[in-house]
Amino acid sequence: MSIRAWWKGIWPPFGAVVLLLVLWQLATSLFQIEDWILPSPARIAMEAEKSYVSLLGHTWATLKLTLAGFGIGAATGLIVAGVLHYIPFLRRALYPLLILSQNIPLIALGPLLIIWFGFGLLSKLIVIVLVCFFPITVAALSGLAGTDRTMMNYMQMIGATRGQIFWKLELPYSLPSVFSGLKIAATYSIMGAIIAEWISSSEGLGYYMLLQQSAFRTDRMFVAIMIVIAFSLIMFSLIVLLEKWCVRWQNGSTAHSKGGTDHV
Repeated sequence: MSIRAWWKGIWPPFGAVVLLLVLWQLATSLFQIEDWILPSPARIAMEAEKSYVSLLGHTWATLKLTLAGFGIGAATGLIVAGVLHYIPFLRRALYPLLILSQNIPLIALGPLLIIWFGFGLLSKLIVIVLVCFFPITVAALSGLAGTDRTMMNYMQMIGATRGQIFWKLELPYSLPSVFSGLKIAATYSIMGAIIAEWISSSEGLGYYMLLQQSAFRTDRMFVAIMIVIAFSLIMFSLIVLLEKWCVRWQNGSTAHSKGGTDHV
């Protein structure tokens, strides 16, 4: 991708963010809004610089919790999708329960997890896993079900085993859908980590936000929110890069088919 094409894609959202910040700054100045109600972007930036050292520990705690929960949630989602795909009866029996599990508010489930598993790391990881595994499972099942039927029939005709069909045909075809689920789960994982820290924690950005809420330090709460947004964007971007590396064959086949069409 050329620099010009990259800039053409990035400048609309970048310009929208800059415009929003300018309007925000003007509004807080013109209407003289108190900092404890809505701090200006300049005030938030000053507080971020001032609280940099104290925020490092909380940021690192949230990052570790997010990555651990996302990794376990992603693995759980892929394993569940594989099992349900291999055993159609289980899919028909359990898929409605998976959907039902997503209708339980995490903030209501949190106290139960604390009673069952205590205030330690396990209860917080379960919260993140519950947030992450569902979109990955649904996306992976959709991708596996969308495998090319012609290729499937061909591999069955030449005597391919069930395992060979899965690893050499179904899994590669499902990768675009799997990565769609991973991108959704990556952003959800940080939200899950913050909720888990609200429920039971003595460190992390969620815990830090609760402390600042009780002290009416809205500027510090906005600093924590900005860090969470930055984490979400970074994780999303990393998965996009990984997807481009893992699904190179799709781009190559698309380009080849376009070339063939142009030639005809």
